[in-house]
Amino acid sequence: MARLLVVDDESGIRGALVQLFEYEGHDVRAAENGHDGIALASEFRPDVIFLDVKMPGLDGLDVLARLREDDPGALVVMISGHGTIDTAVEATRKGAYDFLEKPLDTDRLLVTLSRALELRGLTQSMADLRNQVESRYEIVGTSYAVRQVLERVEKVSPTEARVLITGENGTGKELVARAIHRLSSRADQPFVEVNCAAIPSELIESALFGHIKGSFTGAVADRAGKFEQADGGTLFLDEIGDMSRDAQAKVLRALEQGVITRVGGSKAIEVDVRVIAATNKDLARRIEEGEFREDLFYRLNVVPIHVPPLRERRDDIPMLIQHFTDLMAKREGITPRRFEAPAVDKLQALSWPGNVRELRNTVERLLILSGGDTVRAEDVELLATGRTSSAGIGGELLATDNFSDFKEVAERAYILQKLRENDWNVAETARRIDMPRSNLYKKIEKYGLVRDA
Repeated sequence: MARLLVVDDESGIRGALVQLFEYEGHDVRAAENGHDGIALASEFRPDVIFLDVKMPGLDGLDVLARLREDDPGALVVMISGHGTIDTAVEATRKGAYDFLEKPLDTDRLLVTLSRALELRGLTQSMADLRNQVESRYEIVGTSYAVRQVLERVEKVSPTEARVLITGENGTGKELVARAIHRLSSRADQPFVEVNCAAIPSELIESALFGHIKGSFTGAVADRAGKFEQADGGTLFLDEIGDMSRDAQAKVLRALEQGVITRVGGSKAIEVDVRVIAATNKDLARRIEEGEFREDLFYRLNVVPIHVPPLRERRDDIPMLIQHFTDLMAKREGITPRRFEAPAVDKLQALSWPGNVRELRNTVERLLILSGGDTVRAEDVELLATGRTSSAGIGGELLATDNFSDFKEVAERAYILQKLRENDWNVAETARRIDMPRSNLYKKIEKYGLVRDA
């Protein structure tokens, strides 16, 4: 059962639509003008809205703009007795899902509703995914580049097709792989990750295919490899471009025949694994250089997904900043602060060679080290240039030469910020940070902390 909202000033049409949709088993509400429709949409949160174009008072197109402003994901079907191409184009530009002309055809209405609800289901599945995903870096954004990635994820996930994910470091390739797994029929089975670049070449075969006791020095017991561990589920081969050619040959055999053999063993072991691979390398060039097997490339690259760098989706940066701020407040207890518009503008203008990962780390540093209730453009500038500030921004933190110094600088900045938040009430600060008051006094003395003039 879906929640539907009908907004039309004609009582006859309004009643007919309510009767039709209720007969189909849906929960339907109705409003006779734009203002009531906006208020009801905010309260009722409908899955699909049917909205008349021409209404007294607030025009339907204006209502559409308001609805989309309040909920960018709202599915709105415009209906009009005076439909023109210009009106339809304008409605589409403002985010309408479809445009229907009066007199309304029942079959067309129900088909449009069915398609809209199908889309709502896909959208909701991705929303659920984003709420549940285990990765620290979620796919957040509404840019065209991100929508292209999500649409391809939705299409390929229910299939058994292999996927090759490409993109620079820090763009979120692992998250895309996990998204595909969670939306697949294998979601309840293991998701096993292998970073091919992090495993020494002489150990990669053992890691992937397992080994038999005594097969090499250090093999003190039989051990299952990642392919066996992922049996029935998904194996994510990250940085596949760094895998040795010998290991590539065995992976190719596993993909072609569905069997693996442990290092030092002779028994063929059947495995049912969906392989998703990722790389930041140019595999076409690696093939030309003889470093990557062309036949393996074509086995892996059944469905390619390219994750765009952050510099190609700068419009998503404000949303990512808010997302990371909320995430850190919820998971890590970092005090949330509002980023002032000039600060966001400056963050959008940076090059971000480390992509989303770098942005997240930058937001975290700004939240920890910025003074005041907001993050200002000055804070971003100081962080970018590596200078220090009496307000607490930590160029000095980034300039420390060893971990011991880093911990002291970070501790000083943290205590200073908490004292400021509590108006230098030492007893209250000690209570809030769960530190004995005597210890806090010692820290204040150690770091020479004084109240701002």
